[in-house]
Amino acid sequence: MIKNFICTLFISTILLVNANSAGSSSSTSGEMKSNYEKAVLHIKAAKKYEKKGKLDKAKKRYVKAQKLLLKSNVKKPNKPDTLNYLGFTTRKLGDYENGEKYYLQGLELDPNHIGINEYLGELYVATNRVELAKERLEILKGCNCDEFNDLKEIIAGTKQSKY
Repeated sequence: MIKNFICTLFISTILLVNANSAGSSSSTSGEMKSNYEKAVLHIKAAKKYEKKGKLDKAKKRYVKAQKLLLKSNVKKPNKPDTLNYLGFTTRKLGDYENGEKYYLQGLELDPNHIGINEYLGELYVATNRVELAKERLEILKGCNCDEFNDLKEIIAGTKQSKY
């Protein structure tokens, strides 16, 4: 009887361990986020900090996001969304020249990318190249999107760049 009890206990323990490890590995893999997804979360947090005037905290989030985006771009190169956010974070960290390079690289892949066209237009306004910003606005003209209106107001000087 003790022998059966020990055998049953042993088998139950093995089954329990296997069930827990199988369950935890599948739930963990389902919860794993890509570097790109993690970067987007940092960007969203940074934007909130900026709105509250907490610029140091925002900058730290942009730095983290940029590092993750660079890793993402190495692993999965030439994704317009990644290049858009690389341009965005680079610009937000004050490096307009390299930010512009990322935007332009993204536009080579997707000339009508809404986010890139808006953010590149904002960069052009910030660097006193309003005519180039108007070219970005023209591309957004038919999108029926907030990005068109936001860039239009920024070019007109009636609105500061939100981000």
